[in-house]
Amino acid sequence: MSYTEQLAINGGPKVRNRPFPDRGLLGEEEKEAVIALFDEAIATGIAIGYLGPEEEAYCSEFASFMGGGYADAVNSGTTAVYVALRALDLEPFTEVIVSPITDPGGMMPIALLNCIPVIADSAPGKYNTDAEQIEKLITPLTSAILVAHIGGEPLNIEAIVALGKKYGIPVVEDCAQAHGASINGKLVGSFGDIAAFSTMFGKHHCTGGQGGVVFTRQEALYWRARQASDRGKPFGLPEGSTNAIASLNFNLNDLAAAIGREQLKKLPIIVQKRRALAAKLSERLSGLQSIIIPPQIEGAESSYWWWRLEVNTEQISCDKDTYCRALSAEGLPINPSYRAMPHLMDWFQQQNVFGTSGYPWKAPAYKGNADREFQCPNAMAATSVQFNLYITESWGEQEIADTLAAFEKVDLAYKK
Repeated sequence: MSYTEQLAINGGPKVRNRPFPDRGLLGEEEKEAVIALFDEAIATGIAIGYLGPEEEAYCSEFASFMGGGYADAVNSGTTAVYVALRALDLEPFTEVIVSPITDPGGMMPIALLNCIPVIADSAPGKYNTDAEQIEKLITPLTSAILVAHIGGEPLNIEAIVALGKKYGIPVVEDCAQAHGASINGKLVGSFGDIAAFSTMFGKHHCTGGQGGVVFTRQEALYWRARQASDRGKPFGLPEGSTNAIASLNFNLNDLAAAIGREQLKKLPIIVQKRRALAAKLSERLSGLQSIIIPPQIEGAESSYWWWRLEVNTEQISCDKDTYCRALSAEGLPINPSYRAMPHLMDWFQQQNVFGTSGYPWKAPAYKGNADREFQCPNAMAATSVQFNLYITESWGEQEIADTLAAFEKVDLAYKK
């Protein structure tokens, strides 16, 4: 039997016949914290609320984790992006330069604030954008830069922040997928003017089913974020002030914050374990002909929400899609094509934000090109050969061995 005939995709035996283990993210610690809140509510007759001691403590502890600053807990990562942008008090019908590969929630808030998303291409060979791609798009209409550290992999935020300072443009970091990622020991989210985190159940640490955090080291921005996240309440304003802006209620709550406090304690070890896994796998995968491990920027340490890998299509006898299907058939948890590009989705293409108006693009006050297209060739090229391997802190030696065996089996079958 040939090596290709032995592949599971061709009817051969699978390397891994059982699912990879779930993360086990929640434990007794979170359960006890929640029960304690319920016990208190039952004993006092006072319902669990928001902006209480648990939420205040979670925000304080999150800010401490980030190395100091201010944190505002909100009800989702998308909300966190919205609130971060709202805190900048952007003028309507200006442009916000944004990463090409991101969750829709990392781009939709721009349009919902009546600003126009302008899509920067990825850096060559990467999902993340960089300062060179962003600078090409800066015009007098540019009011902010919003960049995402995709998959836990830091982008070159220092160069982007320097670019922002050069042009007087604020920088927002979308860290939804990058809890604990760092550059030269400094955590992402602490470089730009303000940052947004998602704490939904699938992220490195969570506040239950959904949640988010807005973080900044600038006190004035923090107070504006607080106003934006709670119906314009006069946080940070003189006594006697009334609701300062029109906004919605985006608050988290004490129940979710109690979960988040316990989760935050676990975050460093979660990130450490994922890095250790990637390092162990890299030792063997780097020797395979069929796989390229894309380098990170200098000084960067990913937190591996997933691991971005590349198929060396010049050294194999099949295309990338076949290679990825073969890995998946062997039992590996992969996403073969991460084309998370919101500007290619119907809502963007059809300018479907506010009824049939085409706003904000078609607003008379917008002085840019309402029908501008963004090709993003670097992003398309990267996603055509790269894929994501889902590694988690729950993996043990058996998962490592099975993963390596699957890659080596597929490599042997398809290498030239």
